[in-house]
Amino acid sequence: MTDQPAETAVNRAAARAVLRRAMIAARQAMPAAALEQASVRILEYLAGLLLGRPAGRIGFCWPIRAEVDCRPLVARLIAADWQAAMPTVAALEAPMEFRAWSPDAPMTADPYGIPVPATPATAIPDVLLLPLVAFDAAGYRLGYGGGYFDRTLAACAPRPLTIGVGFELCAVATIHPEAHDVPLDLIVTEGGIRRFNTL
Repeated sequence: MTDQPAETAVNRAAARAVLRRAMIAARQAMPAAALEQASVRILEYLAGLLLGRPAGRIGFCWPIRAEVDCRPLVARLIAADWQAAMPTVAALEAPMEFRAWSPDAPMTADPYGIPVPATPATAIPDVLLLPLVAFDAAGYRLGYGGGYFDRTLAACAPRPLTIGVGFELCAVATIHPEAHDVPLDLIVTEGGIRRFNTL
């Protein structure tokens, strides 16, 4: 007798893996000029969202695989009295810790070779920018498949404002969300701002 729920879970995982590979390839195939132009628009939308808020702590990731580079935005926020932190894999398959970042922070590499601050752990950010491999109209985000952000957000109390950052080509009908997936609060692309869980 077929175990239908398990079969569905396997099919969902396979669909997500195929989607992940296709979306990463599409993003990396973007011409450099288009990538730069889209990134500038995205950073301006984010600046409009965040610079009007009271200064707080922003969390963001070092850009990899042609992601939006949020460092120029974060530098502007730091100049406006914000603090900044990067999520860091300190232990495999565990929630990430946040380490203080500034443009002159000493850097090291996490277990996956991604640059991260070589600084002490700091508090959970008020706002967290999350890179998008793909996203759907319900606000669900597809990442790289390690589950680190899911574990980290589940451990955050209070949970930060979550903003997905990516390109319009990342938009799909569904990312095939799993039970642990939680929609983001906002998603920002070069096409504008999508709001899900915020007023």
